[in-house]
Amino acid sequence: MKYKKLGRTDISVSEICLGTMTWGTQNNETEAHEQMDYSVDKGVNFFDTAELYPTTPVSPETQGLTEDYIGSWFKKTGKRKDIVLATKVAGPGRSYLRGGDGADAQNIRLAIEASLGRLKTDYIDLYQIHWPSRGHFHFRQAWHYDPFKQDHAKAIANITEILETMGALVKEGKVRAFGLSNETTWGTQKYLTLAEQLGLPRVATIQNEYNLLYRHYDLDMAELSHHEDVGLLAYSPLAGGILSGKYVDGAKPDGSRGSINSDLGGRLQPLQEAPTKAYLDIAARHGLDPCAMALAFCLSRRFMASVIIGATTMKQLETDLSSVSIKLSHEVLAEIEAVHRQYPMPI
Repeated sequence: MKYKKLGRTDISVSEICLGTMTWGTQNNETEAHEQMDYSVDKGVNFFDTAELYPTTPVSPETQGLTEDYIGSWFKKTGKRKDIVLATKVAGPGRSYLRGGDGADAQNIRLAIEASLGRLKTDYIDLYQIHWPSRGHFHFRQAWHYDPFKQDHAKAIANITEILETMGALVKEGKVRAFGLSNETTWGTQKYLTLAEQLGLPRVATIQNEYNLLYRHYDLDMAELSHHEDVGLLAYSPLAGGILSGKYVDGAKPDGSRGSINSDLGGRLQPLQEAPTKAYLDIAARHGLDPCAMALAFCLSRRFMASVIIGATTMKQLETDLSSVSIKLSHEVLAEIEAVHRQYPMPI
């Protein structure tokens, strides 16, 4: 396992981050604890969660259970100081979370206190804004994204308020570092610029989707990562499990995420079928597990801070963690690039 610094902080994290969004629905507390035990034994020191989790499916009845399970593991093992813990405050749109308001000073305060209680800790290593209040193109919203409806002054005021709140939380010792999620290049750069001007906490990371079927980050976000030292925390590196091949030809295995969230957040649609099969063929011809290959590709990207894996079974977790020992050959990488050139944005 390799370790990298989060942005310009002194926080060192494993190149694999244990994702947790199935804990509380697809995984019970005992299974969650087993995943944490195994991952830590393999060198993982980085867990990512959110106040919203679990998401398979999202529900007001289960909201917060994932953080509860992490908190009970900390209490049982006493390993809080061994783990870099990331969580998130929700953006707007969930009525059962503070009336559906987005992140602002009041809501961040309320959210972090609730998360600290569930997590049984007095600080968060990386506190992230789950999605912006002004609108964005993530979660398959690219096809109707319209930034021209955004109010510039309102957006700047909200970013400033979030930065000021993070600055106060850092001073209070409740937060060590600050990150974004589902953000754009303009949004990220604006946070960076305002933080520098106002002497407030700098964005350390951005958690956006990245996988063989969705590589938007390769473009202007990669440039920002390079110049500003803001690494990517890649979520959905297997495209919700599509890159495992289990959904090929319309299959939906019982108990899979696709059987619960029917279209995998808009990913599971006909355009992904051809490139998915092409990536599966590359893996088969080179004797690679398709999941391990897809994760190894993500790990090879120069802007990557950590790749967030998610598993519902221990076998899946073992396969995912095996990716750290794989170095893809130039031939495999060239074949991957050829498929990407043919199918640049299939989801």
